[in-house]
Amino acid sequence: MKRREFLKNASYGVGAAWLGSSLARPIWAMPDLATKFSASDTVTLGSTGIKTSRLAMGTGTVGVGHHSHQTALGVKGLSDLLLNGYDKGLRFFDAADSYGSHPHVAEALKHVQRDKVTVLTKSWARDPAGMRADIDRFRKELGVDYIDVLLMHCLTEGDWTERYKGVMDVLSEAKQKGVIRAHGCSCHSIEALRAAAASPWVEVDLARINPTGASMDGDPNTVIPVLKQMKASGKAVVGMKILGAGELRNRQDECLKFALGLGVLDAFTIGAESRNEQEDLIRRIAAA
Repeated sequence: MKRREFLKNASYGVGAAWLGSSLARPIWAMPDLATKFSASDTVTLGSTGIKTSRLAMGTGTVGVGHHSHQTALGVKGLSDLLLNGYDKGLRFFDAADSYGSHPHVAEALKHVQRDKVTVLTKSWARDPAGMRADIDRFRKELGVDYIDVLLMHCLTEGDWTERYKGVMDVLSEAKQKGVIRAHGCSCHSIEALRAAAASPWVEVDLARINPTGASMDGDPNTVIPVLKQMKASGKAVVGMKILGAGELRNRQDECLKFALGLGVLDAFTIGAESRNEQEDLIRRIAAA
């Protein structure tokens, strides 16, 4: 078995090693964690003051064109799944316009206290007028007065903080008015991720991270230092693609232990497609 040192984690004092000989793609194996975790742990998202659950319920494992694996369950089906998670202590609803999941989240919100749930959603708007329209439309679709976290979705440009400054200003204004509580971005290139890490405007970053680099912005060696930079500057780092958009579905324990052991993720989002899958994730996090 080929082994090499990967990283030192100050929080847990543990290393990581390649286990590549028997796998189609290498995966990092973490030693036993020194801390017990729960999907329902209350965490604070960076410096935003927003408190929520460690596990967010994703609504777009594969989401495009206002449709996703989760929205295929129907409004009642996905709403019931979100409420099942809520009953298990999950307080973080992860939506997006491109997933088409706002009506499903809105239905679930009818049955819970609004201030007990963190609602995150994402906009593809790339101009100020488009973002203003999205903010108004999203609030109506979600049936809420305010959105906890609103992200610029799927940024790829290394100069996005200059190119889309007008959009950023609209989100800053919305925060000042109390229409949103925090703003940030999701990144889909290492250049965009580095720009997000360097930007004081970014309060929340949704970052792709898993042990193999599946559906990520680069290999773990490249991405993790950028996430550490974000964490050190007080940004909230929320992990996504923890299971590589389903590619690592059969390696859940390894991937969850990896995410929990990094010490840089405030929370992470995974999209379950059934109640059994959701409850299995909750059990696996507790057993990591």
